[in-house]
Amino acid sequence: MLTNPSQLIVRNIELLANHKVLLLNIEADTLGSELLGTATEVTALALDFNHFNQLVCHGRPGLKVEFGHELQAQDSFDSVVVFFPKAKSLAPYLFNLAAQYLKAGGQLLVCGENKGGIKSLDKLLPGCFGQAHKLDNARHCLLYLSQLEEQAPAWNLDSWIQQYSLPTPAGELVICNAVGVFSDRRLDEGTALLLDHLPRLHGRVLDFGCGAGVIAAALLKQQPELTLECVDINAMALLSCQRTMAANGMQAKIYPSDGLAQTEGRYDAIISNPPFHDGLKSTTDIATRFVEHSAAKLSDNGQWHIVANRHLPYADTIANVFGKVQVLAENNKYKVYHHRCGK
Repeated sequence: MLTNPSQLIVRNIELLANHKVLLLNIEADTLGSELLGTATEVTALALDFNHFNQLVCHGRPGLKVEFGHELQAQDSFDSVVVFFPKAKSLAPYLFNLAAQYLKAGGQLLVCGENKGGIKSLDKLLPGCFGQAHKLDNARHCLLYLSQLEEQAPAWNLDSWIQQYSLPTPAGELVICNAVGVFSDRRLDEGTALLLDHLPRLHGRVLDFGCGAGVIAAALLKQQPELTLECVDINAMALLSCQRTMAANGMQAKIYPSDGLAQTEGRYDAIISNPPFHDGLKSTTDIATRFVEHSAAKLSDNGQWHIVANRHLPYADTIANVFGKVQVLAENNKYKVYHHRCGK
C-alpha cells in the first residue's frame, strides 16, 4: 500500500513520463517499483533503513535502491522527487542534494503532508530553483513543482555538520551533528543519568539507536578497550556517529540496523537511550521490540541498560522479558533500567 504522499505522486504520474527519476527520502512503500513503466529509470535514496528494506525487496529491472545520506555515485536525472522530511531542518539539505543530481532545467517535485511544514517550501529552496508552484492537494498532502534554473552550488557535506564540545561524566567530547539529527548542544538529561550510573563494562558492547554517538564516545573515553558497535536506522545519525568517532580519535563498528535485525552474535552489554518517536508520532513500539529482542542477544553474563522517560510504560515489557524490573537510578523525569543475565 502506498502512503498518502506517494499516492499523490501517482495521481500526477504523467509528469514523470519517459523521465529518469530520483526519489529522495523515500516513504515506507513500493512507489519506486510502481513508477516503472511510466518513468524509464528510477533510483530511490532512503534515509531510513526500514524504508530501504521495504522497497529493495521489490527490485525490478530499471529500479536502483540505495540507503545513505547521498548517492554512492554521481548521476543526473530529469526529475527529482523529494518527500518533505518529518524533521523540517533536513529539508534544505534534501533540496540542495536534489540540485546536485538534476539536469539543467530539470524538474523538482516536492510532496508532503499539509501539517508537516511543506507550506514554507519557497523559503527553504536554494536560489538555483525557480518559484515553486502548487500542483495538487489531496489526501491531506500537497504537491509542488519547481525547476532548476541555475547551476547548483558546489556541494560541501561538511557545511551540513555542526561540531561542538560537550562536557559529559566521562570528560569533554567533540560531537559532530548532521542536520536533521536532534541535538540541543548539551547532554540530554536521560543520557547523563545513564552515564552517571553505568557499571564498568567489558568485551563486546552494542549502542542501540546511537544517534550522534554521544553514549558510544563516552564509553570509549572511559574504557577504550571496549569493542563497540553502533546501530541506528537513520542515515544522518550514522553519518554523525562516524564523524564523532573520528573527531575523538576513536573506533567503532557503525552500521544500519532495523531494530536488532542486522546485528550478529551476542553482546556482553547492550546500552541505549532508545528512540520513542516515529516521524511526528510518539511511540514505544521501537523500544518494546528492542527489549524483546535484546534477551536473545545477550551473552551468558551480559548486561542490559536503558534510560527512558519515567512515564513511558516499559516496566511491563521488561518484566515479561527479563522476569523482573530493576531500576538502577531515577529522577523526576527518567529511569535507568538494568538487567544482568544469570542474576
